Amino acid sequence: MSRSVSFSSRSAAVPGISQVRVSTVSSSRGGAGAGFGRPGSSLYNLGSASKRISLGGGGSSYSVRSGYGYGGGLGMGIGSGGIQEVSINQSLLAPLNLEIDPNIQRVRKEEKEQIKTLNNKFASFIDKVRFLEQQNKMLETKWSLLQDQKTARSNIAPMFEAYINNLRRQLDGLLNDKGRLEGELKNMQDLVEDFKSKYEDEINKRTTAENEFVVLKKDVDAAYMNKVELEAKVDALTDEINFLRGLYEAEIRELQAQISDTSVVLSMDNSRNLDLDSIIAEVKAQYEEIANRSRAEAESWYQSKYEALQVTAGKHGDDLRNTKNEISEINRMIQRLQGEIENAKAQRAKLEASITEAEERGKMAVEDAKAKLEELEAALQKAKADMARQLREYQELMNVKLALDIEIATYRKLLEGEESRWVFLLDTSEAVVSSSGGGGYSSSSGLLGGGLSLGAGMGSGALGFSSGGGSKSYTVTTTSSTRRSIRK
Repeated sequence: MSRSVSFSSRSAAVPGISQVRVSTVSSSRGGAGAGFGRPGSSLYNLGSASKRISLGGGGSSYSVRSGYGYGGGLGMGIGSGGIQEVSINQSLLAPLNLEIDPNIQRVRKEEKEQIKTLNNKFASFIDKVRFLEQQNKMLETKWSLLQDQKTARSNIAPMFEAYINNLRRQLDGLLNDKGRLEGELKNMQDLVEDFKSKYEDEINKRTTAENEFVVLKKDVDAAYMNKVELEAKVDALTDEINFLRGLYEAEIRELQAQISDTSVVLSMDNSRNLDLDSIIAEVKAQYEEIANRSRAEAESWYQSKYEALQVTAGKHGDDLRNTKNEISEINRMIQRLQGEIENAKAQRAKLEASITEAEERGKMAVEDAKAKLEELEAALQKAKADMARQLREYQELMNVKLALDIEIATYRKLLEGEESRWVFLLDTSEAVVSSSGGGGYSSSSGLLGGGLSLGAGMGSGALGFSSGGGSKSYTVTTTSSTRRSIRK
């Protein structure tokens, strides 16, 4: 007797007339072998009957199960493994400690909203994935075209480098001009300070000369006042002399009149001759000489001082005019240099702004180019990875398809070869076994390094096959009551 035990971890059902169930992990145990199946997936439609195909890896056996009889068989095979021990995580069986939250409804609503949002995001993500798949195909096409074409390096970076180097050279030239202009400005400032000190000295000299002129003017005014006073004194003395002369003349006339009235002639020995005219003339001459000398001295001193002051004032006036002209010229030069400096500063600021803007544009362009290059490289790597993965999957599918084609061809040949013997077994079972009994036949043979077990029963039943080394297990259930339960 042989028993068949199967363990399946995943199955796929196709509704309709034909029902096919595929198991990815199966184990079958026969009389002398057992094994675990390897993962696989395939769907077959074998006719109008209900069929179940399980794929496994290890030893397998073919068996026929009768619906209302009994059957038996003997199978032989060599398996490549056994049933693994099932381990259970006890922590997963422990009850959860759930505390009632008063805001459970609000939290659930928020979770529902979040789930809706996540569903929308998931839908948009799926659309994006589809779009990216299309883009991936486009990129693959572009990549194939680019691989066919000769790649040429972009010369944007050298152009930006040359432009930046040109701007840097202009900046260096402007910095040199700035240093030269700053040196000239410093020299002009020193020259202005020198002229300013000279101007201040001239102002001080002019102030001193003006003070001296005021003092000399006071002296001239004092001398003129002395002259006026002396002239007034001379006039007073002249008037007094004239008065005394008139007085003396009147007295003389009176004396002469008195003398003429008397006839007495006195002869005196003391002859005193009082010459008043000569005395007055002498005094007048002395006063006039003193006045003339004082007037001459005052006029000469006043004239000399006045001429000296005029010469000094003219000289200082010329110096002052020259200094004023020089100061105005220096002011005009300072204003012109300040205007040039302001223009240079404005041009420098403008050039610095243009340099900064150009550097920023260059950096942004380089970063954009790098980002695009990285995106293209990432897309290329992703496309390569997807292509490699698809190639691997395609290769695996081709290997699986090839193995399945080989096994299907082998099993078809086995089924065609064994069909006559199955018919003979069915005829024998009809002759020997009653309506409630069944017969079986088993034989051992090598099939891909395994054993073969066959069993059959009357009526509607099941027919199963298992092989030891083919790593496949087939169980075919048919509803036909004819003798031939397996059709081509």
